[in-house]
Amino acid sequence: MSGQAVPILMYHSVATAPNEATHALSVAPEAFAEQMAQLADLGCTPVTTTELARSWREGGPLPERPVLITFDDGYEGVHRHALPVLAEHGFVSTLFVSTGWIRGAHDTGGGLDTMLDWDQVRDLAGGGVEIGGHSHTHPQLDQVDDDALWFELLRCKEIVTDELGSVPVSFAYPYGYSSRRVRRRVREAGYRQSLAVGNGLARRRQGPYALQRVTVRRGTGAEEFERLVQGRAIALNFARDRALTKGYAVVRRARQVRRKAIGSRV
Repeated sequence: MSGQAVPILMYHSVATAPNEATHALSVAPEAFAEQMAQLADLGCTPVTTTELARSWREGGPLPERPVLITFDDGYEGVHRHALPVLAEHGFVSTLFVSTGWIRGAHDTGGGLDTMLDWDQVRDLAGGGVEIGGHSHTHPQLDQVDDDALWFELLRCKEIVTDELGSVPVSFAYPYGYSSRRVRRRVREAGYRQSLAVGNGLARRRQGPYALQRVTVRRGTGAEEFERLVQGRAIALNFARDRALTKGYAVVRRARQVRRKAIGSRV
């Protein structure tokens, strides 16, 4: 079981007419319905982020073909379009909310498109969707200082707890970016597991705070989706993404070094 690889699917917006900011990482409602039907036809059994991490932490069993369905940010289409499809199949999933983007008393106005409100988030939670944290204002967490990082993690956790009456135990890094410092703080904030991106299958050896996901986007067709779920040709599918990620990682490390150097002179 320790060597079992599990596909964690990362969705964002599910929308018929997404705006420019979310278009590339959105999927059409019809495509999402087809993809969920594919999972059912392939004999996959969705589990939540907590269930996967608990199994790998404690050695409990997983279904024969586990898969995770995750949504980032908190777009309204997850409630409008995804929830009925998930309910039809009896599928569980995980939604990671950026609490400052959810419509309501805590809204900072940063949401990229029409976002969920808290009544809809509660409806999702009641429909078999685990609600996890995704920071408060969705910054690149490895680029903010310790005080800002701690605020993003704790404010998110506090709001979800107040709004839902239950403490979130799963987290997903905004943009997928983390560092040793960020992962340590996520753990210290009380989250039991966290998801990155990586565009690879999740494996127990990655540890509970760096589990990889594969990106599902508007251009993901039926054949590619099946390959992602089955773990075939993932490296080839995301070769360009990985090259861009590595290049940007160099830029972000240089920024960190520059900020530390400036701070030491102040």
